[in-house]
Amino acid sequence: MASCFSSYPDFIILLTESPSRHVSLFRGELWARAAPYGRMLRALGAGSNHITMFAARAVFAAGQRRAFSASARNLSKVTVLGAAGGIGQPLSLLLKMNPRVTELALYDIRGGPGVAADVSHVNTKSTVTGYDPSPEGLAAALKGSDVVVIPAGVPRKPGMTRDDLFNTNASIVRDLAKAAAESCPEANLLIISNPVNSTVPICAEVFKARGVYNPKRLFGVTTLDVVRASRFVSEIKGTDPKDENITVVGGHSGVTIVPLFSQSKHPDLSSNEKLINRVQFGGDEVVKAKDGAGSATLSMAMAGARMTDAVLRAAQGEKGVVEPSFVDSPLYKDQGIDFFASKVELGPNGVEKILPVGQVDAIEEKLLEACLVDLKKNIAKGVSFVASNPPK
Repeated sequence: MASCFSSYPDFIILLTESPSRHVSLFRGELWARAAPYGRMLRALGAGSNHITMFAARAVFAAGQRRAFSASARNLSKVTVLGAAGGIGQPLSLLLKMNPRVTELALYDIRGGPGVAADVSHVNTKSTVTGYDPSPEGLAAALKGSDVVVIPAGVPRKPGMTRDDLFNTNASIVRDLAKAAAESCPEANLLIISNPVNSTVPICAEVFKARGVYNPKRLFGVTTLDVVRASRFVSEIKGTDPKDENITVVGGHSGVTIVPLFSQSKHPDLSSNEKLINRVQFGGDEVVKAKDGAGSATLSMAMAGARMTDAVLRAAQGEKGVVEPSFVDSPLYKDQGIDFFASKVELGPNGVEKILPVGQVDAIEEKLLEACLVDLKKNIAKGVSFVASNPPK
């Protein structure tokens, strides 16, 4: 080792005698951030065993600038609308524990500040703010948000389908979408409120009416269908659930949920009617077990947190992030169906690429046919609602 110098305690540069060997920069993140400047130093030192001291100061300053810009890019405000509800509370906790979230804004018509006070005690770096249930509070919660997650609405009770929630939840989602369109039109909007097959089109229509619709930034959260399918398969096959990743397409209710087992490691399961039904109506299983006390709140919160994390990872530069989602899709537009759930590759601007359904077997083809019939009606219902009941 020819020389070792340090002008700053957190920035140590070790230079080798041979210019063909790597310059090493230690102390955590500075290794990655200063790599290009290490190459510059090697060029400066070619043919010499010594490099003058001025280079360390130059590299330090450049490293500081790069660190600052990287930190600025990674600042992420996430807003939860409906934060005090059955899904909203565990979702808020999971988001507080996500290191990619730097600011967490919690809003609800009741209890938002209380949930914020509770969650804020969790010892992670993100700040948490609860907002009053007023138009001003809602606007403040949304202002500057990068991701808005909406689990607001009434939960299902025994005997109810997701579509039965429409009359109540449609108005709630419409009004929250209007606020988001006004306060943070460029945010990624993640819709959990059921019926997702209708509430996502409602949001799209509201944003269109305001002239700010960006189909790449609107997502219906269908992650739970994949989570359930993967878990149920692992129970049957005795595998680790994390090693299963079952493709589920279509929509997010009943027969619109189409698991594609033929594309998995277990193609024989595509004829398992009991399993297919369980994936399609897994939410009913939870509603019945809770005996009127709620729906699938905890597993849905986990699914919502996973989807939020995927959007943040892609926004912060990670490549190859793929998650299922109900989005404005070209896959079946020729049949008059503007939204469809499939695997979506995410990027800094939201939807980067919508992946095709792929090859399916005869059984799955019939499931898709039934799915498309219901899905078309669900989407039309959401569009018609906004046309008849525009936001005030």
